[in-house]
Amino acid sequence: MPELVSTVVPVITVDGPSGVGKGTVTRALVRRLGWHRLDSGALYRLLALAAVARGLSLDDVAAVAGLAAELDIRFGERADGSECILLDGNDVTRQVREERTGGLASQIASAGVVRQALMDRQRAFRQAPGLIADGRDMGTVVFPDAVLKLFLDASPQARAERRLAQLSEQGTPAILADLCAEIEARDRRDRGRAVAPLKPAEDAVTIDTTQLTPDQVMDGIDVLLTARAVR
Repeated sequence: MPELVSTVVPVITVDGPSGVGKGTVTRALVRRLGWHRLDSGALYRLLALAAVARGLSLDDVAAVAGLAAELDIRFGERADGSECILLDGNDVTRQVREERTGGLASQIASAGVVRQALMDRQRAFRQAPGLIADGRDMGTVVFPDAVLKLFLDASPQARAERRLAQLSEQGTPAILADLCAEIEARDRRDRGRAVAPLKPAEDAVTIDTTQLTPDQVMDGIDVLLTARAVR
């Protein structure tokens, strides 16, 4: 395992399954603290997309891992403030967020060789004044020395309903029962994998967002930031 980066640069980790509000929380924390942001899940999704584009089988984890170091990945914003993600110069923002892509990422994320290949890229995001890291093993594996570890969770039904609302806004048809089944299948893969399974770190604060609004979630997190003098 690569040597851990110095703890001089603080990190807050936000782990949890898809659809629990990690992106909303991490973006809000970036605005509050002025720190950098790592969307580690997007790295796995981008790697999966690149592998498929190159005709690789996702079962060939050694070949997939070999792509990790050479990918040209750029995160940015459009003029209207919305996110823009480029892979090898191509805008893949919408593809990255599709349910199908999430499923592909979950397949390769179970391979230890793939996770190790992306480790250095993830830790390189740790730059002053601090980092907000969004993922599934940020607090347990990638940044075990984080100053605050959050684990967000919610029921599969609530997460499927949120995803359905997002897709409806985009004009993309979807069936709630199918979305729920996909989420439950991905959860089983992520929580049951042998390497870096999805679970809260022992010192993480778990927040169930099922019945909470984004503002309510952030109110609770603000209390934690104040208690730990994170600013």
